[in-house]
Amino acid sequence: MLQPAWILSHTTHPGNVGSAARAIKTMGFSQLILVNPKDPMVKDSSEAIALASGAGDILQNMLISPTLAKACANYSLVFGLSARDREFGPPSISLQDACELAKQAIQTDQACAFLFGTERTGLDNEELQYCTHRVKIDANPSYSSINLAQAVMIAAYEMRRNLPDITPSETLKPLAKRAKLEAIESAMVHLQEGLIAIEFLDPKHPKKLLERLRALFDRAGLQEEEVDLLRGIAKQMLRKPSRE
Repeated sequence: MLQPAWILSHTTHPGNVGSAARAIKTMGFSQLILVNPKDPMVKDSSEAIALASGAGDILQNMLISPTLAKACANYSLVFGLSARDREFGPPSISLQDACELAKQAIQTDQACAFLFGTERTGLDNEELQYCTHRVKIDANPSYSSINLAQAVMIAAYEMRRNLPDITPSETLKPLAKRAKLEAIESAMVHLQEGLIAIEFLDPKHPKKLLERLRALFDRAGLQEEEVDLLRGIAKQMLRKPSRE
């Protein structure tokens, strides 16, 4: 059975990596991915190994990706954990609904991942562009600061609670086969070129057009055929006018 991946972006403290490895192993998961960590040899760090406390195999087998784009490319769903509200970006859902969607993805052989930002600032707006959903842990509204490893444990625990339950949620529609983020990113680039070609988008003064389009596509949950349709439209935009 597929499992969700646990992606940590730009980690700075080896201890948090070890604690996150322990958290996901405790909850029955195994796929840990780091994106451009401050210490590229963190899997051999004595602090990380000590705080992993028996989850050294998770550390040794974890993947390290140079960019978030590569880390997220093959996932149909990426849930970005963030406590901050944003003007743009992916739709916001609860952790419970995120885990329900992840369960549906697993049941339909679609890869999914939970993404966590760096310890000090969390996920920034650029990183959220690689997420299909923004997820907020229901914490004390007057003090919602959660340590990175704690956030991983909370999400992993909630995910574990969902996996044995095969009863569909009454609040969510059945999950359609979504396009992978790599395909959506390529379509966005293609569409941007097309919009510039027809002079609908001024690259010098974009006026947040691309951010609004991305938010629209995130809400829509694009399927593979719909991404192909967008690329077909972009291709037509880029065609030179025929000469009669």
